[in-house]
Amino acid sequence: MSLTLFIFIGLFGAFFITFLKSPLINLFGENNILLFKLKNAGWFQNYWLAGIFLFFINATLFFSTALLLYAMTYFIIPYVHLLIMTLAVIGSIFLWIIINKAWQGTRKNRLKMGAVGSSFYMILSLMLIYLLVTLEPFYPGEDTFMRAIGLVMGIVVTTVAFISCLIFTGFSNKKEVNEARF
Repeated sequence: MSLTLFIFIGLFGAFFITFLKSPLINLFGENNILLFKLKNAGWFQNYWLAGIFLFFINATLFFSTALLLYAMTYFIIPYVHLLIMTLAVIGSIFLWIIINKAWQGTRKNRLKMGAVGSSFYMILSLMLIYLLVTLEPFYPGEDTFMRAIGLVMGIVVTTVAFISCLIFTGFSNKKEVNEARF
């Protein structure tokens, strides 16, 4: 399977899951312990604190996945990195759904919380764009094409993660918003 096809399949899957956000959110019941603890935490209803919490959750998930992928380079086990990345995406979506269901506030503050929390991926995208723009060879005559391809893939992945996180946490179902208002 070519790398381009793999990226397109991943992007299609991410957008498909994002568009089917409502049924996924409704799959999770109210009896989750993490959901219960976040709903009852007073600090979580402040959009700045909840956004910073989401920011650090995203950073923790990203860096732990990167560490696992780095550790897997020392083993010769094929396709395990694909499993790790798939589980990281599923774990991220699970936590974003928990945060979406635990938030009780106005639509405007929910959007602020989602923007603050997903800004981790936007900052990462901007850093990768800067690295791509300032890409120089380490020695004269070095071909930087593969590093550029890796940076472009990183930009695509972090941008999709930013958009998905913002959609899952910053926007709610109409039903939830109406219940919060009355």
